[in-house]
Amino acid sequence: MVIGIPKETMPGESRVSATPETVSEMVKSGATVLVEKSAGKGAFLSDESYIAAGAVIVEDCEEIFEKSDVILKVKEPQYNAEKGCSEIDLMHSGQYLIAFLHPASPANHPMVKEMARKGIIGLTLDGIPRISRAQNMDALTSMSTCAGYKGILMAASMLPKFVPQIVCAAGFIRPSNVMVIGAGVAGLQAIATARRLGAVVYAADIRPEAAEQAKSLGARIVDTGVPSEIAVGEGGYAKPLPEEWMVKERDALKETISKMDIVFCSALVPSRLAPVLVTEEIVESMQPGSVIVDISIDQGGNCAITVPGEITNKHGVTILGIKNIPGILPVSSTWMFAKNVCNLFKYLTKDNQIVLDLNDEIVAGILTTYNGEIVHVGAREAMGI
Repeated sequence: MVIGIPKETMPGESRVSATPETVSEMVKSGATVLVEKSAGKGAFLSDESYIAAGAVIVEDCEEIFEKSDVILKVKEPQYNAEKGCSEIDLMHSGQYLIAFLHPASPANHPMVKEMARKGIIGLTLDGIPRISRAQNMDALTSMSTCAGYKGILMAASMLPKFVPQIVCAAGFIRPSNVMVIGAGVAGLQAIATARRLGAVVYAADIRPEAAEQAKSLGARIVDTGVPSEIAVGEGGYAKPLPEEWMVKERDALKETISKMDIVFCSALVPSRLAPVLVTEEIVESMQPGSVIVDISIDQGGNCAITVPGEITNKHGVTILGIKNIPGILPVSSTWMFAKNVCNLFKYLTKDNQIVLDLNDEIVAGILTTYNGEIVHVGAREAMGI
């Protein structure tokens, strides 16, 4: 089996899908690993270190896409400016692609349709179920940890005031207020980081257990009013809410959000579009100079007016729609991501070939395009198929 590791082409993306450590593991399993020249540069990994691990360094990414049975990437296929075409144009039928595809996001629908048309077998990392046997493959959890930590630091750097309480010769300055919406992995890390910075932290999650975890970290819980039988689905994940309950949840959050200096949005429903919890009307009610960090933007965003991939200012509020916050921590995030992907690769491989058991819960969660069809449940639902 030939595995290809191309250099990421998304602007500002410094991560890479494999490290010398994981390359070594894949080579030992019998695979040939092709790594594009300088693919690891952003994560401070040299070509020499990959060669020492058994990889073959390739100058031209086109050769990698042409020769590889499996492509490992961090982000979904992008436009390659050097080649003047999309990375999908460089791929071929029957080729496996393992990456964060975010197939339910409307922005990625044309890409997913093209993958199906070309016969590419897409496996999306954001579909890994959070079950015990999949923990070491769960790149979404790993990257959420990075996003929760760095997202709060980014918001703090853009806030035009102190985060902690300050006592000085001029007097007393109150600490900033931070609201974390969605107390999953990213949200909990955001709460812990904001608390370490000295903020007063509030949190909301429709799942009682998640809210309790937020409370244990020192957050003040805002009750959404959503009954647990409506809110919690299989495996403890949040369920998509009927519109009437979405309205009630927004109403429950509105007053608290209006008083916040930082709002951290991380509420997600697995394999679905992110719920819109912060409307433009709510943004207008916020204090001038406050900051929203919407890390759920890859799945559509929790804030109605977040612009994907950009930092904007609307109604006096700075809104961060940065899509690759973990890429700003390339050393730590690459190490975590590469380990997760390598573990998934080993799980799917039998006798040096990828074997997909369509009845397996992990395979069912990640399989996006197969046999020329879009099979991902969340993507089909979002596309109206």
